[in-house]
Amino acid sequence: MVDDARFEDAAETALALRAETAEDVPVLAALAQDAVLPITEIRWDKRARKLALLINRFRWEDQSRAETRGRPYERARALLVISDVTGVASQGIDRNDSDTILSILDLTWVPAEDGAGQVIVTLAGDGAIAATVECLGIDLRDVTRPYIAPSRKAPSHPE
Repeated sequence: MVDDARFEDAAETALALRAETAEDVPVLAALAQDAVLPITEIRWDKRARKLALLINRFRWEDQSRAETRGRPYERARALLVISDVTGVASQGIDRNDSDTILSILDLTWVPAEDGAGQVIVTLAGDGAIAATVECLGIDLRDVTRPYIAPSRKAPSHPE
């Protein structure tokens, strides 16, 4: 039995999207919701002005197809990269605890003057990462083939 899924199995290609307007951000937010990552997979490259998160995202775009075909749900490793970053702040997370696993709940854009603003990555457990940017630019790109979600369940958010 092979536990790895393939893009070809779903007749899809790797996800590669860019948000450059406020209207684009909710699309990326929906696709990144419930992604998990170790805190050690966050990098801010001050010189390149990029904040990168290597996430394990649930493939929401494949959920109904998996259910219809009776196959397991999938995740894929993806890069979530915020560009033109001039500063990064966090709250509610211990950046020194290398065993911490984070879960993304939402991405939001808070505009400021002249196209600048903040990209807020809201995390489960009241944590957040805020990237101050000169302009909006967020990329979400799958970097591995899909794999069967270890829990074999779709994430849920009980009320």
